[in-house]
Amino acid sequence: MIEIGKKQTLIIVKEVKFGVYLGESRNAEEKERVLLPGSQVPEGKKTGDSLEVFIYLDSSDRPIATVKEPLITLGGLAVLKVKQVTRIGAFLDWGLEKDLLLPFHEQTKKVREGEDCLVALYLDKSHRLCATMKVYHYLSNRAPYGIGDEVTGRIYEISDNFGVFIAIDDKYNGLIPKREAQAEYTIGSVIPCRITEVKEDGKLSVSARKKAYLQMDDDAAHVLQVLKKYDNVLPFDDKASPETIQRVMGLSKNAFKRAVGHLLKEGSVEISQGHIRGKK
Repeated sequence: MIEIGKKQTLIIVKEVKFGVYLGESRNAEEKERVLLPGSQVPEGKKTGDSLEVFIYLDSSDRPIATVKEPLITLGGLAVLKVKQVTRIGAFLDWGLEKDLLLPFHEQTKKVREGEDCLVALYLDKSHRLCATMKVYHYLSNRAPYGIGDEVTGRIYEISDNFGVFIAIDDKYNGLIPKREAQAEYTIGSVIPCRITEVKEDGKLSVSARKKAYLQMDDDAAHVLQVLKKYDNVLPFDDKASPETIQRVMGLSKNAFKRAVGHLLKEGSVEISQGHIRGKK
């Protein structure tokens, strides 16, 4: 059976002026054949010879073969560049003559021309090949990493309930849990992470923050930057609610308290009357 979206080894069953027809056997019926255009036929190939080809649909949605190597195959993942954005979606460069459609409803954010995006390849209800940015079910749970390992991941979806979904190495399932997602994140960003948990099913929990004792200096510097925006006086101290601290500082309450404690020891700030003041 000739399958759309996959590479297959087929036999040349008929030669015509505009190319050759391929089938699984030399006796393949006409409806079980697919055209390989003449410009794609390797020199010297003739009836009875085998060819490895990729099957997709032409501009008229008819199966067609190519000897070119696609950047992605059915069920696979790849980072592809956006070539054009239209009213029906975005078109991606996947190495073939006909660009790959990324429908609007399969985008986890609006993409722009020239952007790279991580996508999976699937067949839609009309059996047409399309791309999706909703890659959760296509990512592997067999990552070769353990707790504490430093990795790189691409953000592909952000959930108010669960946190920030991230594709480690563009292939493994990772999540920055909501409690750890204390910064501004953008879909498509590639960020360094640290593995904090390997679950029984193989999925990874990660943190984009350093270990507490290393992160503290960065957080302290961030607090001083925010202080400047407030004319060197914050309208609350380290006893403020977690929600207030998160909204103003973009930090968890624990991280904020560690940073403020560090600044107090350095003599960079003082706390009085429910306010944090910077010492000029």
